[in-house]
Amino acid sequence: MSFAIVRAGGKQFRVEQGATVRVPSLKQEVGASLELEVLATTDDQKTSVGAPAVEGVKVTATVVEHGRAAKIIVFKKKRRKHYKRTKGHRQGFTTLKIDSIG
Repeated sequence: MSFAIVRAGGKQFRVEQGATVRVPSLKQEVGASLELEVLATTDDQKTSVGAPAVEGVKVTATVVEHGRAAKIIVFKKKRRKHYKRTKGHRQGFTTLKIDSIG
């Protein structure tokens, strides 16, 4: 079972071929293909760790969709001080389908 650790949107993700992964929003069109930076990779025999990236290994992915996650409510309160604040936040994401590792 081979997998790779890639960096996308400033975060790191463990990906396998054929899997889909949600990463922070990327400025790519739906259907576009892109290459991700590979930090580490492994197959049945050996593991390669880059410093910072592994040379000669490419992970290609296709953009499936863009969207926004469910709303998160941030509520602050200090009792007996008449202080209450409510804010909401929805994080944007991009769904990628991993085409190939290697």
